[in-house]
Amino acid sequence: MEIRPATPADARGIWTVLEPIIREGETYALDSAMGEAEALAYWGGPGRSVFVAAEAGRILGTAYVRANQPGPGSHVANAGYAVHPEARGRGLARSLCAHSLEAARAMGFRAMQFNFVVSSNAPAVHLWQAMGFDLVGTLPGAFRHPRLGFVDALVMFRAL
Repeated sequence: MEIRPATPADARGIWTVLEPIIREGETYALDSAMGEAEALAYWGGPGRSVFVAAEAGRILGTAYVRANQPGPGSHVANAGYAVHPEARGRGLARSLCAHSLEAARAMGFRAMQFNFVVSSNAPAVHLWQAMGFDLVGTLPGAFRHPRLGFVDALVMFRAL
């Protein structure tokens, strides 16, 4: 598995990772009807460094790193991760997270914050805690899960 900076040629592969996650509607606060152009514009928006995890030329995961806030908050990074459903359970999210932590350090960030981790996404919550993130806040009922109804969103933080 190779993790590298994304190029414009990776757009279609990134979409193949993002689309099933967006359609599931269980982990990101994104419109489940969002189209390819809008999703790619969101994922690769201004100020985001985008990475892909590829194996045998196929993109199986992607991540971005950006400043969590502008100005006086710009020393704290934020990141997002997506793994294709077929590649789950292989340690790819862990590898993407480790890579993004190193990338954030190299970019000069002093910490990383996840603003909106859906509490029902137990594998992610467990992984982020294993990667050194602390739960620093709970947003009660902040996410409308398509099967579970209103569930909490978590704010998680770690120093770099």
